[in-house]
Amino acid sequence: MGLFFAKYKLFGIVMLGLSAVIVYLFYNALQPKKMLPIYQPSMVDKSLVDSTLHYTKKYHKVADFALLNQNGDTITQENYKDKIYVADFFFTTCLTICPIMTKNMTEIQDALLDDPNIMLLSHSVTPEIDTVAQLKRYALEKGVVDSKWNLVTGDKKQIYELARKSYLAVKNDGDGGPFDMIHTENFILVDKEKRIRGFYDGTNREDIDKLLEDIKILEASYKE
Repeated sequence: MGLFFAKYKLFGIVMLGLSAVIVYLFYNALQPKKMLPIYQPSMVDKSLVDSTLHYTKKYHKVADFALLNQNGDTITQENYKDKIYVADFFFTTCLTICPIMTKNMTEIQDALLDDPNIMLLSHSVTPEIDTVAQLKRYALEKGVVDSKWNLVTGDKKQIYELARKSYLAVKNDGDGGPFDMIHTENFILVDKEKRIRGFYDGTNREDIDKLLEDIKILEASYKE
């Protein structure tokens, strides 16, 4: 009897291991896939959304734009075609939340530097101050990688409309006039179809970790 068990001991161990693997695979297959929501204006705090969009429940996308980056190049949606990207709003002379946001955006850049599917887009909310030359100085100081991250300036009204009507990111109702000033800590995750998939506090460590995780989930959804 002892000889019998000794003979089949290895076989039993292999079968036990194989059974464990099969159970694990079945368990994973039965787990619901993680999916990110597609945010519509009606799903967002009304104070962050232009009044013309409060009841929009579908088809919301980031509008087309044309702005200048730190190298003086015109940046449009074409530069972000088939890309997932993270957008935010900042200004180079900000001494409060912007340095923290830029530091965290730099961390995101570095974490995803070798992933060509992910890009970053930072809009200046004081374009009259943040000229191309000023953005270039800031980019060099902060370690911005040009191929990965565009800091953009341009028409103030266009930028403010993007903030309110496209990215649903700020509480200021201004029209981009000389005395308007928007300031938001939001990072916005945008998918390849120009739809908003997440909002994150760009000054919060836990939110940055969640953003990086959500980027992985979003990327994986395109591979299925």
